[in-house]
Amino acid sequence: MGKKPKKTLKIIAGVIIFLTLPSLLFFGFLYIKYDEDLPTGIQGEQADALAHKMLDALDYQAFQNTNRIEWTFKERRHYEWDREKSTCDVYWKENKVVLNLNDYSKSKVYIHSFKNEGEIAKDLIKKAKKYYENDSFWLVAPYKVFDPGTERRLVKTVNGKEALLVTYTTGGSEPGDSYLWYLDENGMPTKFQMWVNILPIGGLEASWSHWTTTESGAKLPTFHSFMFFGFQIEDIKGTK
Repeated sequence: MGKKPKKTLKIIAGVIIFLTLPSLLFFGFLYIKYDEDLPTGIQGEQADALAHKMLDALDYQAFQNTNRIEWTFKERRHYEWDREKSTCDVYWKENKVVLNLNDYSKSKVYIHSFKNEGEIAKDLIKKAKKYYENDSFWLVAPYKVFDPGTERRLVKTVNGKEALLVTYTTGGSEPGDSYLWYLDENGMPTKFQMWVNILPIGGLEASWSHWTTTESGAKLPTFHSFMFFGFQIEDIKGTK
């Protein structure tokens, strides 16, 4: 190998190190600063009582009576969720997918308002399903603490307060994910910590704040802060 190829390889190696080293150092900093082990807690009546306290603060019955919810997530995707019919219209870019939440194979796809039943339709249904599961969770997660497959545990925090650990053992796209909910004195959720499969660092926090009350009486969040970022949930409507 001549001098020129060797020099080229050195340049390429230098560029790779230059691009990756800061990322590795940044990840290492985050890991050392934020990573926590999943806390242990106690299942039973006390954990369920704390979960019910949170639902009471949120007016769970008003949420149950909300048949239609609309929202826009991060200015990227818009949703029209008909809870009574168990469908959700998902809009992004030129796409509209009418998700059948009981049987995703029966979902319908429209591109530029034209119905599509080709191979691309299957991919768009999968994408819409993934979007819906993620984006609806950031909207209604507190109401899901008694969903089938959930486990609830009472956790004592370092300051002696009680927090609610919810683990999703089945269902959704990532079974096994856990969330530790922190509540104010009235039971309203203020933030949670996450131990989820898609994040390599355990215990990262996200706020649950800036609540709005819909026409139906359901309380839903309009903003979340996560690490150095914040994202909005806009155009929220909830009707009976």
